[in-house]
Amino acid sequence: MILEERPDGAGAGEESPRLQGCDSLTQIQCGQLQSRRAQIHQQIDKELQMRTGAENLYSEAVTVPMIPLGLKETKELDWSTPLKELISVHFGEDGASYEAEIRELEALRQAMRTPSRNESGLELLTAYYNQLCFLDARFLTPARSLGLFFHWYDSLTGVPAQQRALAFEKGSVLFNIGALHTQIGARQDRSCTEGARRAMEAFQRAAGAFSLLRENFSHAPSPDMSAASLCALEQLMMAQAQECVFEGLSPPASMAPQDCLAQLRLAQEAAQVAAEYRLVHRTMAQPPVHDYVPVSWTALVHVKAEYFRSLAHYHVAMALCDGSPTEGELPTHEQVFLQPPTSSKPRGPVLPQELEERRQLGKAHLKRAILGQEEALRLHALCRVLREVDLLRAVISQTLQRSLAKYAELDREDDFCEAAEAPDIQPKTHQKPEARMPRLSQGKGPDIFHRLGPLSVFSAKNRWRLVGPVHLTRGEGGFGLTLRGDSPVLIAAVIPGSQAAAAGLKEGDYIVSVNGQPCRWWRHAEVVTELKAAGEAGASLQVVSLLPSSRLPSLGDRRPVLLGPRGLLRSQREHGCKTPASTWASPRPLLNWSRKAQQGKTGGCPQPCAPVKPAPPSSLKHPGWP
Repeated sequence: MILEERPDGAGAGEESPRLQGCDSLTQIQCGQLQSRRAQIHQQIDKELQMRTGAENLYSEAVTVPMIPLGLKETKELDWSTPLKELISVHFGEDGASYEAEIRELEALRQAMRTPSRNESGLELLTAYYNQLCFLDARFLTPARSLGLFFHWYDSLTGVPAQQRALAFEKGSVLFNIGALHTQIGARQDRSCTEGARRAMEAFQRAAGAFSLLRENFSHAPSPDMSAASLCALEQLMMAQAQECVFEGLSPPASMAPQDCLAQLRLAQEAAQVAAEYRLVHRTMAQPPVHDYVPVSWTALVHVKAEYFRSLAHYHVAMALCDGSPTEGELPTHEQVFLQPPTSSKPRGPVLPQELEERRQLGKAHLKRAILGQEEALRLHALCRVLREVDLLRAVISQTLQRSLAKYAELDREDDFCEAAEAPDIQPKTHQKPEARMPRLSQGKGPDIFHRLGPLSVFSAKNRWRLVGPVHLTRGEGGFGLTLRGDSPVLIAAVIPGSQAAAAGLKEGDYIVSVNGQPCRWWRHAEVVTELKAAGEAGASLQVVSLLPSSRLPSLGDRRPVLLGPRGLLRSQREHGCKTPASTWASPRPLLNWSRKAQQGKTGGCPQPCAPVKPAPPSSLKHPGWP
């Protein structure tokens, strides 16, 4: 037993048990009071939220919640060892001198793991994605990987997956670009037309990212990137974009109930949204998607399908009962908006012209609207997660109250005959959303490893030997060579017996250094100017000669066969290799990891651009030069 001291210092050991018991009881009572206080505050917050929701519902400014996707998470990655080794082995340069570039790449990857939920976050993800495309083009070949394991966690299930392929890293980043678009779309204030437009564009971009990923990525190691999941996500995003079209068509508060055509147009749009969500629900309810898509998503999609179908009937009832159609207006549009539920022919029902007949048909549509809204509330109550979304229940309940109030207004005591069953609403929209490709070029920046040289020549897919420095002097006919192209400048022709031929320069060589200055990124005019300024002393050149493709040594293959002191091939003549024609890089598609795109299935994939035409040749053989 631990003795306690009184404040005055007197011993109080004999009273310690009683005091300790009092303290314990006091702590329990305080804890109970704090718990009760927290519950009261939660109840107050809930009442305030419900009151705010009711006020918003009264002003008809509340929107139904959307489904955003969570981002895939990943582990840290060490790029240093494999990149330094590859730069030393294949490019013949000191890998340690590229420490700053490697740190920049690692910092960019670390930053993109937690992007902000706005355009800045999208730019960060696309910037890293574009750097992965540069890495793929510069360092990888079909027979070589970086030897890294890329770890990513599934967005839907949280299950980890890993692959050595850089394509898995690219695909995961592209998935996060689409997921971030869904979060941006879900955060928009869709109660105004501009907010609905921005949300629709975000969901379209998300659908485009998932479509691009589905058409170019095969054999996914995680469920969220499988073809079935991506197809379901694409359909979900298009349905949510269609919902934004309905919300932004015309603010309900500013629309007069007597506008018959506007009400019919809203009914048509609502039926289109319901049809989209029914398609998504069928996809989510079937395996394998059903096995890993959250149950709450499937339930919410089902609720929305019923809710928007009931809205279609509600707006038709408003058009029939409160609208003031001009003569001939309803017959003109009856076959466009409505069709009987059991008819196999596309002929629509004949809409009544008399006020009493329209009232009876309006009641029939209101009855279907009420039944649909009650079904939506029932489905909402079945899902535990949805039961916590008070706003969704409040929106459906408010719509149901409006329908019941309108039905009571139309109901009369002398109605002894029930109207026939209301026909279904023909889905149709004035604006069909389409999947839009994400702006992958907005984060397009310079290649972090651009010091290695242009990708058209200096990549792991090519082999070359470094020649020089060689001293080139001007003869009577000039230097005796013709230059062409930019970055790097190509020796297009060498005159036999000229100074260039004597120096060992050959057609197809690329100039990489002039008088000790690296010129891999120089333009044609810059190299010509530097050579013209050489004077009688001549110029010192370094060139590289491309060699025929063959098996490239792996990162672990350090055999010095064919390798010189800097890791480059010593001589082309020693191995009987002929100088190939000049190689020009054509623009690469951003996604190039699947053979599907090579089989003519373009889908939403970027189309390859036309080959870049080389600059016209410029001869350095000028008779007028001294």
